[in-house]
Amino acid sequence: MNHSVAFQTIFFKEIYRFMRIWPQTVVPAAVTTSLYFLIFGTVIGPRIGNMHGLPYIDYIVPGVILMSVITNSYGNVVSSFYSTKFQRHIEELLIAPVPNWVILAGYVGGGVARGLVVGGVVMLIACLFTDVKVMHYAVTLGVLFMTAALFSLAGFINAIYANSFDDISIIPSFVLAPLVYLGGVFYSIELLPHFWRQVSLGNPILYMVNAFRYGFLDISDIDIKIAVGIISGFILVLVLCSLYLLHRGTGIKT
Repeated sequence: MNHSVAFQTIFFKEIYRFMRIWPQTVVPAAVTTSLYFLIFGTVIGPRIGNMHGLPYIDYIVPGVILMSVITNSYGNVVSSFYSTKFQRHIEELLIAPVPNWVILAGYVGGGVARGLVVGGVVMLIACLFTDVKVMHYAVTLGVLFMTAALFSLAGFINAIYANSFDDISIIPSFVLAPLVYLGGVFYSIELLPHFWRQVSLGNPILYMVNAFRYGFLDISDIDIKIAVGIISGFILVLVLCSLYLLHRGTGIKT
């Protein structure tokens, strides 16, 4: 089988899947984002004042955008691939002459696509509340794509191990959400006491948020080279883990 045809089939199926139900996949992110900007930006922001010399609403824009990208990239792959297992469509992929890396690339590509679409919608909404400026386009787009790919891979692994629909909601609720909210989306770690600042450095999302904020605003609490290196390292590890699990048939073959 032509590998490009197999990849395109999975990839465009994933795009069609989330665009077909856009009121459930895109609109909720738009509504939630509007509330964040309304409450934190226009109501609470003036009371907080400036952050790193910038209006508070400008400071939180990159973090809110990346938060939406993270949750939607992860959610798209974990729900889609688990549904494929649950409905036993996965058997068609297993018997077809499709390499594991093509299967992985197709699902991850779909997750990245949804993350980028939602990220674009959130950015448009941000423009209604403040002037959105991008200082480093290459860094912004690179971190955006890498983060979407990273959490698409994480969602894929979650789906492999999931045995029920409850299993695909545990990680987002009890692991992903706390890490996102404690990842510097709404504050600078420079405001934290020394102990909690050191603890925050163990949160990988902190590096993604700060690298993305650097692309927008040219400010970061973390060295940008270290941040990009950590993101790249996580992607490599998750790719290898995903391919290994597919090869073993973990959670797929009975």
